[in-house]
Amino acid sequence: MFRARAALSAVLKRSGGLSGAFADAAAAASSGHRLLPNRLCASVVSRARLYKPPAAPPSLSKCSHASTFQCMSTAASLPAGSKEGLRLLVTGGPAAQKWVGLWLFGSAAWVFSMVVLGGVTRLTRSGLSMTDWKFTGSLPPLTEEEWLVEFEKYKQSPEYKRVNKGMSLEDFKFIYWMEYAHRMWGRALGIMFAFPFSYFLRKGYITLRLGLKLSALFALGAGQGLIGWWMVKSGLEEPSSEYAQPRVSPYRLAAHLTSAFAIYCGLFWTALSVVLPEPPAESVSWVRGAAKVKRIALPVSLLVGITAISGAFVAGNDAGHAFNTFPKMGDTWIPDDIFEMKPLIRNFFENTSLVQLDHRILATSTLVAVGALWWSTRKLDIHPAIRSLIGSTLGMAAVQVTLGISTLLSYVPVSLGSAHQAGALTLLTLVIMLNHTVRRPSPSLLKSLPQVARAT
Repeated sequence: MFRARAALSAVLKRSGGLSGAFADAAAAASSGHRLLPNRLCASVVSRARLYKPPAAPPSLSKCSHASTFQCMSTAASLPAGSKEGLRLLVTGGPAAQKWVGLWLFGSAAWVFSMVVLGGVTRLTRSGLSMTDWKFTGSLPPLTEEEWLVEFEKYKQSPEYKRVNKGMSLEDFKFIYWMEYAHRMWGRALGIMFAFPFSYFLRKGYITLRLGLKLSALFALGAGQGLIGWWMVKSGLEEPSSEYAQPRVSPYRLAAHLTSAFAIYCGLFWTALSVVLPEPPAESVSWVRGAAKVKRIALPVSLLVGITAISGAFVAGNDAGHAFNTFPKMGDTWIPDDIFEMKPLIRNFFENTSLVQLDHRILATSTLVAVGALWWSTRKLDIHPAIRSLIGSTLGMAAVQVTLGISTLLSYVPVSLGSAHQAGALTLLTLVIMLNHTVRRPSPSLLKSLPQVARAT
């Protein structure tokens, strides 16, 4: 009995606050003394007056007035107990997590710039200026004689003979430097990725799971150079018709662009997973709302991706230079020649009319689908970061459609065409962030959540 009283006294003393009065009573009882009831009440009242409740952690509902990233970062600051059972991608503590995350975000941004630079290279018709390729690269021409040698190689290409005949050496230097910069920017990305990767591996920050993911992305990036040359090589071949302009295969261009998109999405998703191992969640109710959003967001994301890939076929077929009217295609809604190729399936990838019509339909469907996502989730009980991302995605989809129409009506100027390609990747970025944010929390975090978010 004496031991039970002593244990009770120790527990209550550690609890502090209001329990201090009861700790006094327990201490007195354990020492054999008695507190009169009026003295006990006085002790409780005096402790209550002095008691200050511990400051509660900031409620995430305040995030409606903060940035989305701040909301997500706040939600990802996990208590030590809630990290039990959570498999982190990076070891070494928060500092290692931060530096690995910054490196991956920087790599993703570099790939983004590569895609934009590739678009500019294509729009300026610079992609076929270099008629050979080496995996390790080489120095550019440094003397007038070396420039003349490269120019003579280009003069043997179908593009010079049919499109750029009579081009001056100075004009050739411009398109050569564009293609050279695109290639060397990609090689520089490989170096920028490989050295930090080796360093973090040596430090032991990279887990096996993360190491396998990054190795696969690195291999895909190395193969991207081969895919690029495979694409360029198709444009150096003589066209099947004497009236056709030489251009790269739309299939190979789509493969090159899709591979770049896959690398970017993989890097960006992995970077988010490193710095935000848990999705933003403050209550079970918000988790249920996120699950409802996820069911709609996944098919919408698939549609965004298909629309982006269809844009590669528009570029590969130069379909943006045909039917420069909107909403009609010329004088009709649907051109008469959309199924003139045999077999029928070729029309969807090689027929200029149908390729552009498909892209128009997919782009409009994407905007409608994102709008439907926003409309169907506007009354759901969801995290403010998710609501903000849905609104941003809808706004970017509207901007992207506007850019596409403006590019078409302006006969595809380099500035608008590049902005349209960058817009596609920006929309894809927002969709990735949305899907990453609506993930299901780990079981340990889910058990610690209240049913309803705290009101403020």
